Amino acid sequence: MTDRRPAAPKSAKGARPQRGEKRPQTGEKRPYKKENRQENKERTFDNRKKTTPFKEKPFTPKGKSHEEDTPHTFYRKTAPKKPSQDEQKGIRLNKYIANAGICARRQADQYIIAGNVEVNGKPMTELGYRVQPTDVVKFDGKNISAEKKEYILLNKPKGFITTTQDEKGRKTVMDLVSGAAQGNIKPVGRLDRLTTGLLLLTNDGDLMKKLTHPSHGVRKIYHVVLDKKLALADFLKIQEGLTLEDGFIQVDDISFVEGAPHNELGVKIHSGRNRIVRRIFESLGYAVEKLDRVAFAGLTKKDLPRGHWRPLTQQEVINLKNLNR
Repeated sequence: MTDRRPAAPKSAKGARPQRGEKRPQTGEKRPYKKENRQENKERTFDNRKKTTPFKEKPFTPKGKSHEEDTPHTFYRKTAPKKPSQDEQKGIRLNKYIANAGICARRQADQYIIAGNVEVNGKPMTELGYRVQPTDVVKFDGKNISAEKKEYILLNKPKGFITTTQDEKGRKTVMDLVSGAAQGNIKPVGRLDRLTTGLLLLTNDGDLMKKLTHPSHGVRKIYHVVLDKKLALADFLKIQEGLTLEDGFIQVDDISFVEGAPHNELGVKIHSGRNRIVRRIFESLGYAVEKLDRVAFAGLTKKDLPRGHWRPLTQQEVINLKNLNR
């Protein structure tokens, strides 16, 4: 089969070359010269210097601080962050209520519109209001604070006083929980210096009042070790109740520790009187060698070694707030 297409002229510009032919060149090649290569190199380097000037990197000798005898600053010390204009003007009211742990911001807007919130004694229904540091905010008639509520559970060891500070310079429980919370947490109730066991610390004032007030009957369980075995007659006296110097007292429950000598007992009590467990046994002629609080308001020492602390879980906080409801 023959190709009937007419052949293109060889001299025409852009003509299709035949098999075995080379495409015609339209211009001449520039002859290669070594000086041309050097000239191009210098021109490229000069252009680069004009656009991106070369900067010498700082060098730090090995074993020498970069801050010594060197003009370069590797780690710039920044000034304290200044509060934004919004922060200087105050916190939005719905955020203030949310930070106080009342509810979420969206729900707070609904409460504000409904008139549940007062600022400086007057109902505040303005959603965009910003709370100033000097403002007094009330929710349903109760003062609230934007400080985040924190709850720390400590397994107190011996030798620490349950107070925020001591005039004699003795060790306090606050030394054990330093850095545990950002807020101003305080112990809920007291444990004397020789008593060990569970201690709750929080900045939630309403919960503190609830857990320490006798009317709520918050239960505490103690493990007691006496200097001698407890006689059955004294055991029954404690069950029936005793009259101490500050009035009548009766424990909620008392029992011997299973598998242990009869000088070890478990005592459940809701009274918050000072050193009440020790005074009960001392009134009958016994000395308490060891006193350990193993449970408090439903909280236990499980997985909490002596001298350690942990924050409460959200469910534990809910359980405390719903206690005796």
